[in-house]
Amino acid sequence: MMYKDILTVMWKALKGLFRIQGRKGQTILMMFTPLMLAVVMPLQLKEGWVESGLSLMIAAIIPLLLVGTSIPAAFASEREQHTLPTLLASRLSDRAILFGKMITSVAFGWGITLIVLLLGLVTANIALWDGHLLFYKPSVFIADIVISLLVSLLIAGAGVLFSLRAESVQQAQQSLMAVMLIPLMVLQAAFFVLATTASGKTKLKAILESLSFEQFSLILVAILALLAVAMIIIAIRQFKRERLILTL
Repeated sequence: MMYKDILTVMWKALKGLFRIQGRKGQTILMMFTPLMLAVVMPLQLKEGWVESGLSLMIAAIIPLLLVGTSIPAAFASEREQHTLPTLLASRLSDRAILFGKMITSVAFGWGITLIVLLLGLVTANIALWDGHLLFYKPSVFIADIVISLLVSLLIAGAGVLFSLRAESVQQAQQSLMAVMLIPLMVLQAAFFVLATTASGKTKLKAILESLSFEQFSLILVAILALLAVAMIIIAIRQFKRERLILTL
């Protein structure tokens, strides 16, 4: 059955996650900032950490960084190590190979994100302990889980496309990061324009005041879900064993 083949690919991908030279140090470095934020921000924001929704920042940043550094190795590392022909010649189906690689990276990034969010909650409870447990506001908790998963899926889908074509892991990582920076730069530019003009400030303030956290989260979830589904569909269509064999 395909799920057994997916598990086989996942097991192989998991074992190779830290084997690539420099990967372990790179991943630890990438995790350092989010881990620090998970400690520092709850200490500064106190009750606001579990109520304000600022944990969404960590819920989005961590999977972006971790999946963004792990998924480019999905096929580029196989090409570097000259094991791609063996993988393609196996009895495993195209979808089992693709999904196995993607799920491993998503599970890695999403899992670490949940651990960091839990660490932030523990930090807030230790700092503000008065005999009662603090927990994330339900809407914040759900948004953190769903958005971090969708970001993981979106980056995994996009990263596979670069990994399929790149000659090296480094090339795939650089290409993916460059593309991910484009929408961030556009959003930053739009925010700067709105925030530096009188009419822009008025419009920005009106938008922010008209949206509740729940409404904002639903809009963000809808956008991320559409993008993630689109990327996964494109990845499925682009992953063709015959096409990859011709590039070897």
